[in-house]
Amino acid sequence: MQDHISPIVVPAEVSGLPAGTVAESRALADLAERYQLLVELSPDAIVVHEGGRIVYINPAGVRFSRAPSRAYVIGRPITDFVAPETIPDMVQRLVKLTSPGSATEPADAVMLRADGETVVMEVVSVRTVWEGRPAFQVIMRDKSVQKAAEEAVRSKAALVENVSDAIIAVSGDGLVQSWNPAAERVYGRSGAEAEGRAVGELVGATLDPAAIVAQGGVIETTHYRADGAAVEVRVSAAEMAGGYVLVCADETIRRRAEQRFGTVVASMHEGVVVVDGNGVVESANPAAVRMFGGAIVGIAVTRLALCDSEGHAVAEGEQPIAKTLATGESVTRQILRLDPGGRNLWLSVSCRQLDPGETHSAVVMSFADITEQTIAGERLRYDATHDALTGLANRATIVSLLDAVLAEKDRTALIAVHFIDVDRFKIINDSLGHSTGDEVLRIAGDRLRRSVRLDDVVGRLGGDEFVVVTTSARNHDGIRAQAERLRRTMSEPITLLGGQQLNVDASIGIVAAAPDDTRASADLLRDADIAMYQAKTSGRARCVFFSVELREKLQRKLQLEQDLRAAPDLGQLSVAYQPIVELRTNETVGVEALARWLHPVLGTVPPVEFIPLAEQSDLINTIGAYVMSEATREVAGRRRVDGRQLQLAVNISARQTDDPGLVEHVRDALAVSGFPAQSLCVEITESTLMNDPEATGRTLDALRRLGVRLAIDDFGTGYSSLAQLQRLPLDILKIGQPFVAELGSSTDAEAIVTSIIAMGHATGLTVVAEGVETPEQLDVLARLGCDQAQGYFLGRPGHADDLTVEVSPDPVRAVDVR
Repeated sequence: MQDHISPIVVPAEVSGLPAGTVAESRALADLAERYQLLVELSPDAIVVHEGGRIVYINPAGVRFSRAPSRAYVIGRPITDFVAPETIPDMVQRLVKLTSPGSATEPADAVMLRADGETVVMEVVSVRTVWEGRPAFQVIMRDKSVQKAAEEAVRSKAALVENVSDAIIAVSGDGLVQSWNPAAERVYGRSGAEAEGRAVGELVGATLDPAAIVAQGGVIETTHYRADGAAVEVRVSAAEMAGGYVLVCADETIRRRAEQRFGTVVASMHEGVVVVDGNGVVESANPAAVRMFGGAIVGIAVTRLALCDSEGHAVAEGEQPIAKTLATGESVTRQILRLDPGGRNLWLSVSCRQLDPGETHSAVVMSFADITEQTIAGERLRYDATHDALTGLANRATIVSLLDAVLAEKDRTALIAVHFIDVDRFKIINDSLGHSTGDEVLRIAGDRLRRSVRLDDVVGRLGGDEFVVVTTSARNHDGIRAQAERLRRTMSEPITLLGGQQLNVDASIGIVAAAPDDTRASADLLRDADIAMYQAKTSGRARCVFFSVELREKLQRKLQLEQDLRAAPDLGQLSVAYQPIVELRTNETVGVEALARWLHPVLGTVPPVEFIPLAEQSDLINTIGAYVMSEATREVAGRRRVDGRQLQLAVNISARQTDDPGLVEHVRDALAVSGFPAQSLCVEITESTLMNDPEATGRTLDALRRLGVRLAIDDFGTGYSSLAQLQRLPLDILKIGQPFVAELGSSTDAEAIVTSIIAMGHATGLTVVAEGVETPEQLDVLARLGCDQAQGYFLGRPGHADDLTVEVSPDPVRAVDVR
């Protein structure tokens, strides 16, 4: 379907004909038709807009606007096709057209195409009439081609003006016609001074453009500036109409750089050799001559004595430079050269063509003396696989060895891993210093190395831990014998450099892996470590074979430790209370608070299992604070309910006495619960007192100032003395369960308990017996004058609400293990 074309109204200034006759009307119609045809076929875009909307557009206008059709444009605001920033200028131009036939001067305007692209057009607007109404006819001409041509001319001119090379146009007889700014800079003469003069006169040398063209168009020569300074130039000449164009490139800096480069190459520490296409040395810098021990220019490169890393002479065809000559490919290779002095000289050699792509191109060979770097690299590789202190294999090497042996499919022998730990090494380090500790480790490592077979591997894993790997063990008896031999070797007295003798021993964990064992190297080391830990905890100075039970035991311990950290927040901890009975009245006068842990999976975890775990970390402070707060709260509540003035005993460990917040925790617990300080007794073990008597004494003094009573627990199992009892601010002495257990069956135990009671009474202390489990024990304690007692016979640990007031004269109770 053809677009509808509205008839073009002939502008008033075009018709100029009076109306009234048929002939005149026909003439006017003919004129309008010709005018419309002229507009339709015009290469310029023509648009008529009336009342701000487009009412006509010619085909050229449709093409320029990139509209899909004429109908797409007709009826749309003219401003849809004008860039917003140029609309004000368009309005100003149209306002000035006040009468039909008036037109604007040609002006540039930015038009907006249908696809959003902008284009600069030359625009003329004419005031006209459309269907009897005022309108504007706009003629637009695309100036992009013209502007591109103008820009190209400007670019070329700018290129000539801004290029770094001097561009000079001369006539056929050598007179300067143009002289660009670069020529002014190169020769120190202005364009005004140069134009019309002979070019040779201006450059200070003979310059015949025709001769240059005849010689190929390029020469290198020396010119001179106006001030007489020499300029090294490369002159290119080309003919042009009536003369020549000369391009003079200032190469003074490049030639000076080449000279300097030659000087640098001559002074380099790296050797540089240039070999021609036939393999003959053309040039060599002093470093190359020095490395090869004499002059090498003029000799065949294959005569250079180059060797590989094993010291074998490199075959002629395998030499790097021979490969580059033959193939044209660059080669980088590290080789060994034996210099005349008999010293191994490591060289890093690189070869490449000087003129790539040319047949029989010369080759440059550069080589650096990397002897020091190579030696350092070998040292780094050694350090990466060996322990720096002892020179033994490190952990990474041991793991690699085990990985390789375990991967052997035809392995028939057992693999034995001995994990060796020096006993009490920390004491040596702390008392004698780290330098002595290092010396002990070096001696221990050397002893182990001398105590094994050639195919065994000795390594140090870190700290005081060593490992011996045997890959050809026959049976477990042989493995155990080897472990005992290693331990005996470690236990021999060590004589230090100063003559001092030390006696050390070792704990050894052993893992044996059969050919069908599926464990990885890390698993073997882990299991050997577990066995070593068991040897440590079993008393040290012994060898222990790994078993699955050991791993499960350790895994349970680790799991319990992790779970114990969350137990207080999860409400899994509670406090149980064991009655303390006054033996003269059989009344319950107090209770001892004991921590209990109900694990959601394992059930009740015995205190003997989780308390040591807590004491090995800061968990004991958290648990201790919980027990103190909970016990004072619950017992205070019980005292208020039944009116009984129960005393409360709470244990603290050695780790808690180091806690600077302990005294504050006790003060806060008393304040929050309202429990009277004089009714609280803090118990501390005899071993804790002896661990650091002075520091522990300061903590006990601070607790005493709160009004709290103090007790020494498990008395008799440590090394306390009467003097110790007198010095410390104690109130209560508790006899250890091992002595109470023998009462009624051992006169020695009764004598010891008698002495302890007498010692306690002599220092004004209340004496309490722990672990009473039979009526015989209770009778003996009462007869010996013991003040108070506690134990399963008198009452099991229970909830605060289950506490009893008194005991039966002769109760019968089952005895459980706590």
